[in-house]
Amino acid sequence: MNADTPSAASATPARRFYGSVTVGERGQIAIPAQARRDHGFEPGQKLIVLGNEDGVALMSAERLLALLDDSSALAALVAASGADALPR
Repeated sequence: MNADTPSAASATPARRFYGSVTVGERGQIAIPAQARRDHGFEPGQKLIVLGNEDGVALMSAERLLALLDDSSALAALVAASGADALPR
């Protein structure tokens, strides 16, 4: 399946498979175009990388800060990463 097809494969409306990416020599990946469109990721936008033993996930800093209580430990880490200057 090509991630650039009009609609990515979905097991449920909340979960989608956008394809696969390859980690480059400098550790970089490209987010598939359909995933960028579906989630509104724009060039220069700050994304937060979350993870656990199963893998990693990306979320816009704006969305994560909107979901977090300002007093949470994760909110403090996001703010320390430079995302505290984002509009809320």
